[in-house]
Amino acid sequence: MSEFDGLTAIVTGGASGIGAATVALLRERGARVAGLDLTEHDSDLSVICDVGDSASVDAAVATVADSFGRLDILINNAGIGAVGDVTANSDDEWLNVLNVNVVGIARLSRAAMPLLLASPNAAIVNTCSITGWLGLPQRAVYSASKGAVAALTLAMAADHVREGVRVNAVMPGTADTPWVARLLDAADDPVAAGAALRARQPTGRLVTPQEIAHAIAYLASPLASATTGTLLAVDGGLAGVRLPT
Repeated sequence: MSEFDGLTAIVTGGASGIGAATVALLRERGARVAGLDLTEHDSDLSVICDVGDSASVDAAVATVADSFGRLDILINNAGIGAVGDVTANSDDEWLNVLNVNVVGIARLSRAAMPLLLASPNAAIVNTCSITGWLGLPQRAVYSASKGAVAALTLAMAADHVREGVRVNAVMPGTADTPWVARLLDAADDPVAAGAALRARQPTGRLVTPQEIAHAIAYLASPLASATTGTLLAVDGGLAGVRLPT
């Protein structure tokens, strides 16, 4: 038996990276999981959904409700990245990143809230980033969006704690995901760029999607019923540890 037996979950961005790892882990622990993404993927219910579009989100949540009859857990994981300082990105790119990374969380949470309010074990977990706390180079748009996700998480936790909905976020460090792999492939020297990313981590390696998934599962679990309004770093010590060079 697992604390997730009988519970249902939505995981956005469920086709790859952190989302795919979270879908797999929650299913392994007994939850029924609907994965929402732009492409088909392996989950109990694979739903095509664009988190940047309200009609798509509303239709996806309705599909989950029709299929599962309930919803207990919402993992707002879908997001996109961007590279550059504050001068580098167009208005359209700023608006697109904020629309997906921030407003996308609001869209899913708004659509799912009536179902979550009916659950005795309601939990929302947002995938944020350590860039919401730390200033890292060439991440202006992305950092702005993740700082907003951190603030949104705390606001949502305050709004819904008395209604029985817990809201938390994970704050991953640099993770071994397809997006990071694409960044490295585009670097002038991918080997050196990879070494620099690993060296920045106190652990000397990138965070795995599975490690982040385990943190998400902890925050989503009914066993964490006293945990809300928490921003949980899963970053290999990047935010809190300083080692001599």
